[in-house]
Amino acid sequence: MGRGRLFLIAGPCVLESESHARGLADAIQRIAADLGIPYIFKASYDKANRTSIHSFRGPGLVEGARMLKAIAESTGLPILTDVHTPEDCLRLSRALGDVEAVLQIPAFLCRQTDLLIAAAHTGRAINIKKGQFVAPRDMLHAVEKVRDAAKQSASRKPPRVFLTERGASFGYNNLVVDMRSLPIMRGFAPVVFDGTHSVQTPSAAGGVSGGQPEFIPVLARAAVAAGVDGVFLEVHDDPAHAKSDGANALRLDKLKAVLEQLLAVHAAVAHKSK
Repeated sequence: MGRGRLFLIAGPCVLESESHARGLADAIQRIAADLGIPYIFKASYDKANRTSIHSFRGPGLVEGARMLKAIAESTGLPILTDVHTPEDCLRLSRALGDVEAVLQIPAFLCRQTDLLIAAAHTGRAINIKKGQFVAPRDMLHAVEKVRDAAKQSASRKPPRVFLTERGASFGYNNLVVDMRSLPIMRGFAPVVFDGTHSVQTPSAAGGVSGGQPEFIPVLARAAVAAGVDGVFLEVHDDPAHAKSDGANALRLDKLKAVLEQLLAVHAAVAHKSK
Protein backbone atom coordinates (compact mmCIF):
# COMPACT_ATOMS: atom_id res chain seq x y z
CA MET A 1 0.00 0.00 0.00
CA GLY A 2 1.01 3.64 -0.30
CA ARG A 3 3.77 4.57 2.10
CA GLY A 4 3.44 7.83 3.97
CA ARG A 5 1.57 10.87 2.70
CA LEU A 6 0.04 10.91 -0.75
CA PHE A 7 1.67 13.64 -2.86
CA LEU A 8 0.39 15.59 -5.84
CA ILE A 9 1.98 16.52 -9.16
CA ALA A 10 -0.29 18.96 -11.00
CA GLY A 11 -0.37 21.84 -13.44
CA PRO A 12 -1.05 22.59 -17.10
CA CYS A 13 0.22 20.33 -19.87
CA VAL A 14 2.32 23.09 -21.40
CA LEU A 15 3.50 26.57 -20.42
CA GLU A 16 1.01 28.78 -22.24
CA SER A 17 2.22 32.01 -20.64
CA GLU A 18 3.99 32.94 -17.42
CA SER A 19 0.93 34.65 -15.96
CA HIS A 20 -1.32 31.67 -16.74
CA ALA A 21 1.12 29.13 -15.27
CA ARG A 22 1.70 31.26 -12.18
CA GLY A 23 -2.05 31.65 -11.64
CA LEU A 24 -2.59 27.90 -11.81
CA ALA A 25 0.39 27.22 -9.54
CA ASP A 26 -0.98 29.63 -6.93
CA ALA A 27 -4.51 28.20 -7.13
CA ILE A 28 -3.41 24.57 -6.89
CA GLN A 29 -0.96 25.39 -4.11
CA ARG A 30 -3.77 26.88 -2.03
CA ILE A 31 -5.92 23.79 -2.50
CA ALA A 32 -3.05 21.43 -1.68
CA ALA A 33 -2.10 23.45 1.40
CA ASP A 34 -5.69 23.42 2.67
CA LEU A 35 -5.76 19.63 2.33
CA GLY A 36 -2.23 19.04 3.63
CA ILE A 37 -0.98 17.44 0.41
CA PRO A 38 2.69 17.85 -0.60
CA TYR A 39 2.62 19.47 -4.04
CA ILE A 40 4.93 19.64 -7.09
CA PHE A 41 4.02 22.07 -9.88
CA LYS A 42 4.32 20.62 -13.39
CA ALA A 43 4.35 22.17 -16.86
CA SER A 44 6.28 21.45 -20.05
CA TYR A 45 8.45 24.00 -21.85
CA ASP A 46 8.27 21.90 -25.03
CA LYS A 47 5.78 19.24 -26.10
CA ALA A 48 7.98 17.45 -28.60
CA ASN A 49 5.53 14.65 -29.41
CA ARG A 50 2.42 16.56 -30.50
CA THR A 51 0.29 14.78 -33.10
CA SER A 52 0.33 17.61 -35.65
CA ILE A 53 3.18 19.81 -36.87
CA HIS A 54 0.79 22.74 -36.41
CA SER A 55 0.14 22.07 -32.70
CA PHE A 56 1.45 24.46 -30.04
CA ARG A 57 4.65 23.12 -28.45
CA GLY A 58 5.53 25.70 -25.81
CA PRO A 59 8.01 28.52 -25.25
CA GLY A 60 11.15 26.39 -25.60
CA LEU A 61 13.88 25.52 -23.13
CA VAL A 62 15.44 28.93 -22.48
CA GLU A 63 12.24 30.88 -21.91
CA GLY A 64 10.51 27.91 -20.33
CA ALA A 65 13.29 27.40 -17.79
CA ARG A 66 13.16 31.10 -16.91
CA MET A 67 9.40 30.88 -16.33
CA LEU A 68 9.63 27.70 -14.27
CA LYS A 69 12.45 29.09 -12.14
CA ALA A 70 10.50 32.29 -11.50
CA ILE A 71 7.41 30.33 -10.44
CA ALA A 72 9.44 28.06 -8.17
CA GLU A 73 11.20 30.99 -6.52
CA SER A 74 8.00 32.98 -5.96
CA THR A 75 5.92 30.06 -4.64
CA GLY A 76 8.57 27.92 -2.95
CA LEU A 77 7.25 24.92 -4.89
CA PRO A 78 9.37 22.18 -6.43
CA ILE A 79 8.74 21.90 -10.17
CA LEU A 80 8.60 19.10 -12.73
CA THR A 81 9.12 19.36 -16.49
CA ASP A 82 9.88 17.07 -19.46
CA VAL A 83 13.28 16.60 -21.07
CA HIS A 84 13.64 15.14 -24.56
CA THR A 85 17.36 14.93 -25.39
CA PRO A 86 20.54 14.25 -23.40
CA GLU A 87 21.72 17.78 -24.20
CA ASP A 88 18.53 19.27 -22.76
CA CYS A 89 19.15 17.63 -19.38
CA LEU A 90 22.32 19.58 -18.67
CA ARG A 91 21.09 22.82 -20.26
CA LEU A 92 17.86 22.76 -18.27
CA SER A 93 19.54 21.80 -15.01
CA ARG A 94 22.02 24.67 -15.34
CA ALA A 95 19.25 27.14 -16.23
CA LEU A 96 17.19 26.15 -13.18
CA GLY A 97 20.12 26.62 -10.82
CA ASP A 98 19.38 25.71 -7.22
CA VAL A 99 15.63 25.39 -7.77
CA GLU A 100 14.30 22.02 -6.60
CA ALA A 101 13.22 20.25 -9.78
CA VAL A 102 12.21 16.85 -11.11
CA LEU A 103 13.21 15.90 -14.65
CA GLN A 104 10.51 13.89 -16.38
CA ILE A 105 11.24 11.31 -19.06
CA PRO A 106 8.25 11.22 -21.45
CA ALA A 107 6.53 7.87 -21.96
CA PHE A 108 7.61 7.58 -25.59
CA LEU A 109 11.26 8.03 -24.51
CA CYS A 110 11.39 5.75 -21.47
CA ARG A 111 13.73 3.27 -23.20
CA GLN A 112 16.19 5.93 -24.45
CA THR A 113 19.36 4.95 -22.61
CA ASP A 114 21.39 8.10 -23.33
CA LEU A 115 18.51 10.30 -22.12
CA LEU A 116 18.14 8.34 -18.88
CA ILE A 117 21.90 8.46 -18.24
CA ALA A 118 22.08 12.20 -18.92
CA ALA A 119 19.16 12.86 -16.57
CA ALA A 120 20.82 10.78 -13.86
CA HIS A 121 24.07 12.74 -14.22
CA THR A 122 22.29 15.99 -13.26
CA GLY A 123 21.72 14.68 -9.74
CA ARG A 124 18.07 15.73 -9.97
CA ALA A 125 15.08 13.58 -9.06
CA ILE A 126 13.74 11.75 -12.12
CA ASN A 127 10.21 10.70 -13.00
CA ILE A 128 10.05 8.09 -15.75
CA LYS A 129 6.64 7.74 -17.36
CA LYS A 130 5.92 4.15 -18.33
CA GLY A 131 5.61 3.82 -22.08
CA GLN A 132 2.22 2.83 -23.45
CA PHE A 133 4.04 -0.07 -25.09
CA VAL A 134 6.08 -1.31 -22.08
CA ALA A 135 5.24 -4.12 -19.68
CA PRO A 136 5.35 -3.04 -16.01
CA ARG A 137 8.20 -5.39 -15.08
CA ASP A 138 10.29 -4.10 -17.98
CA MET A 139 10.38 -0.64 -16.37
CA LEU A 140 12.92 -2.13 -13.96
CA HIS A 141 15.48 -1.80 -16.78
CA ALA A 142 14.83 1.95 -17.03
CA VAL A 143 15.20 2.33 -13.28
CA GLU A 144 18.45 0.34 -13.29
CA LYS A 145 19.87 2.54 -16.06
CA VAL A 146 19.30 5.60 -13.88
CA ARG A 147 20.64 3.99 -10.73
CA ASP A 148 23.74 2.66 -12.45
CA ALA A 149 24.42 5.99 -14.17
CA ALA A 150 24.05 7.86 -10.88
CA LYS A 151 26.72 5.65 -9.31
CA GLN A 152 29.07 6.50 -12.18
CA SER A 153 28.36 10.25 -12.12
CA ALA A 154 30.69 12.84 -10.63
CA SER A 155 28.32 13.58 -7.74
CA ARG A 156 27.64 9.91 -6.95
CA LYS A 157 24.41 11.03 -5.29
CA PRO A 158 21.91 8.27 -4.46
CA PRO A 159 19.42 8.45 -7.35
CA ARG A 160 15.89 9.61 -6.65
CA VAL A 161 13.82 7.90 -9.33
CA PHE A 162 10.15 7.08 -9.51
CA LEU A 163 7.75 5.73 -12.14
CA THR A 164 4.42 7.00 -13.45
CA GLU A 165 1.66 4.81 -14.87
CA ARG A 166 -0.32 6.49 -17.65
CA GLY A 167 -2.12 3.60 -19.36
CA ALA A 168 -1.24 1.11 -22.09
CA SER A 169 -2.20 1.17 -25.76
CA PHE A 170 -5.33 -0.87 -26.37
CA GLY A 171 -5.94 -1.10 -30.09
CA TYR A 172 -5.92 2.20 -31.94
CA ASN A 173 -6.59 5.59 -30.29
CA ASN A 174 -7.34 4.13 -26.89
CA LEU A 175 -5.64 3.44 -23.58
CA VAL A 176 -6.46 1.11 -20.73
CA VAL A 177 -5.02 0.98 -17.21
CA ASP A 178 -3.98 -2.39 -15.83
CA MET A 179 -4.01 -1.82 -12.08
CA ARG A 180 -1.68 -4.81 -11.64
CA SER A 181 1.11 -2.58 -12.94
CA LEU A 182 1.03 -0.46 -9.77
CA PRO A 183 2.11 -3.13 -7.24
CA ILE A 184 4.45 -4.69 -9.80
CA MET A 185 6.38 -1.45 -10.34
CA ARG A 186 6.23 -0.53 -6.65
CA GLY A 187 8.32 -3.63 -6.07
CA PHE A 188 11.35 -1.69 -7.33
CA ALA A 189 10.49 2.05 -7.26
CA PRO A 190 7.93 4.53 -5.89
CA VAL A 191 4.94 4.86 -8.23
CA VAL A 192 2.70 7.72 -9.29
CA PHE A 193 -0.61 7.34 -11.10
CA ASP A 194 -1.37 9.74 -13.96
CA GLY A 195 -5.13 10.15 -13.82
CA THR A 196 -5.41 12.46 -16.81
CA HIS A 197 -3.26 10.89 -19.54
CA SER A 198 -4.84 7.56 -18.61
CA VAL A 199 -8.17 8.84 -19.95
CA GLN A 200 -6.63 10.23 -23.14
CA THR A 201 -7.69 8.93 -26.55
CA PRO A 202 -4.44 9.50 -28.49
CA SER A 203 -4.77 11.27 -31.85
CA ALA A 204 -8.48 10.48 -31.90
CA ALA A 205 -9.86 13.97 -32.48
CA GLY A 206 -8.65 14.79 -35.96
CA GLY A 207 -5.02 15.76 -35.55
CA VAL A 208 -5.18 16.15 -31.77
CA SER A 209 -5.86 13.78 -28.89
CA GLY A 210 -9.27 13.41 -27.35
CA GLY A 211 -10.15 12.30 -23.86
CA GLN A 212 -12.73 11.12 -21.33
CA PRO A 213 -12.13 13.32 -18.27
CA GLU A 214 -15.31 12.09 -16.59
CA PHE A 215 -13.36 8.92 -15.72
CA ILE A 216 -10.46 10.72 -13.98
CA PRO A 217 -11.97 10.43 -10.47
CA VAL A 218 -12.84 6.73 -10.68
CA LEU A 219 -9.45 5.67 -12.08
CA ALA A 220 -7.59 7.82 -9.57
CA ARG A 221 -9.61 6.36 -6.67
CA ALA A 222 -8.86 2.84 -7.90
CA ALA A 223 -5.15 3.59 -8.16
CA VAL A 224 -4.96 5.06 -4.66
CA ALA A 225 -6.86 2.04 -3.34
CA ALA A 226 -4.36 -0.24 -5.10
CA GLY A 227 -1.52 1.63 -3.41
CA VAL A 228 0.49 4.45 -4.99
CA ASP A 229 2.81 7.10 -3.63
CA GLY A 230 1.49 10.04 -5.60
CA VAL A 231 -1.05 11.25 -8.15
CA PHE A 232 -0.32 13.18 -11.35
CA LEU A 233 -3.09 15.40 -12.74
CA GLU A 234 -3.01 17.87 -15.58
CA VAL A 235 -5.20 20.73 -14.39
CA HIS A 236 -6.51 23.68 -16.38
CA ASP A 237 -8.89 26.52 -15.60
CA ASP A 238 -10.42 26.37 -19.11
CA PRO A 239 -9.73 22.96 -20.71
CA ALA A 240 -11.79 23.74 -23.81
CA HIS A 241 -9.26 26.43 -24.72
CA ALA A 242 -6.08 24.77 -23.45
CA LYS A 243 -3.20 24.79 -25.94
CA SER A 244 -2.35 21.13 -25.29
CA ASP A 245 -4.25 18.10 -23.96
CA GLY A 246 -7.32 20.05 -22.86
CA ALA A 247 -9.57 17.12 -23.77
CA ASN A 248 -8.20 14.98 -20.94
CA ALA A 249 -7.42 17.72 -18.38
CA LEU A 250 -9.15 18.06 -15.02
CA ARG A 251 -10.94 21.37 -14.56
CA LEU A 252 -9.44 23.44 -11.78
CA ASP A 253 -12.80 23.88 -10.06
CA LYS A 254 -13.11 20.09 -9.71
CA LEU A 255 -9.66 19.50 -8.25
CA LYS A 256 -10.45 19.94 -4.56
CA ALA A 257 -13.36 17.48 -4.58
CA VAL A 258 -11.27 14.86 -6.40
CA LEU A 259 -8.38 15.26 -3.95
CA GLU A 260 -10.73 14.98 -0.97
CA GLN A 261 -11.97 11.66 -2.34
CA LEU A 262 -8.42 10.41 -2.89
CA LEU A 263 -7.37 11.37 0.62
CA ALA A 264 -10.37 9.52 2.05
CA VAL A 265 -9.47 6.38 0.09
CA HIS A 266 -5.81 6.69 1.08
CA ALA A 267 -6.72 7.04 4.76
CA ALA A 268 -9.04 4.02 4.60
CA VAL A 269 -6.37 1.86 2.95
CA ALA A 270 -3.72 2.98 5.46
CA HIS A 271 -6.10 2.13 8.35
CA LYS A 272 -6.87 -1.34 6.98
CA SER A 273 -3.20 -2.11 6.42
CA LYS A 274 -2.24 -1.48 10.07
